[in-house]
Amino acid sequence: MAAQPWAPACPLSALKARAEMLRAVRAFFDAREVMEVQTAALAARGATDPAIASIAADDGRVLQTSPEHQMKRLLAAGAPSIYQIGPAFRAGEAGRWHNPEFTMLEWYRLGFDAPALMDEVAALVDVLLGAAAYDRRAYASLVGVPAAQLDACADDALDLRVAEALAEMPAGRVFITDYPARQAALARVSGPVAARFELVVDGVEVANGYHELQDAAVLRQRMLRDNVTRLERGLPEAPLDEALLAAHEHGLPDCAGVAVGLDRLLALQQGASSLAEVMPFPADRA
Repeated sequence: MAAQPWAPACPLSALKARAEMLRAVRAFFDAREVMEVQTAALAARGATDPAIASIAADDGRVLQTSPEHQMKRLLAAGAPSIYQIGPAFRAGEAGRWHNPEFTMLEWYRLGFDAPALMDEVAALVDVLLGAAAYDRRAYASLVGVPAAQLDACADDALDLRVAEALAEMPAGRVFITDYPARQAALARVSGPVAARFELVVDGVEVANGYHELQDAAVLRQRMLRDNVTRLERGLPEAPLDEALLAAHEHGLPDCAGVAVGLDRLLALQQGASSLAEVMPFPADRA
């Protein structure tokens, strides 16, 4: 019998597995003395990244695509290493591994660099999915282009190469490291590469992390460049988050941060073929 339209999309077993995963995540960070925080899901400003579309409220505020900006403001105010579990929102994201509203786990570790944070990400994923081996592949190696020549390649061409490489990759857990400098987002840069990584599990991207940029002037330049790209693509400009910039001017401590899609991890854990199988109310039922 087909499920009633009012009923949740996922089985009760998926709800129980989600509850267990949340308990395991909190226990993981409690053991490491990382403090849980909560920030606003609705805020005055959002990300300028042209690849991310925010959902706007009638009053001009936006649902946050990530808690990153506000968590960094906490760090600049003197917070210790912190994590947050909560909803994130992105317009136009619908499909097998996408939903406009999803559960994001994000954390920041004071004094960590990208390799140290990758080790911690792997430790958490081992807790949630079981222990396994991890490979690390530089972005240049993945796309078959020398790092020094990445800036000469169009972003669309690189994105296609990455998608093809991931589709051909055998099942397993792979950290992609050393992204091109122009794809740094909010990561620091050294020469032609950014201190950015992603974790791919069985072909599904589950984590995106940075050794965080601290320079407020460089951050402003990147935001302005994002808006140039947005206009070139026919997208509206995104107002700059002056509160985040002010926090950087005050002083963001040396840290590394990462965002993890918990729904995707849960789907992988449960052997599901889509997010809808582990969400009670995905977009078509919410």
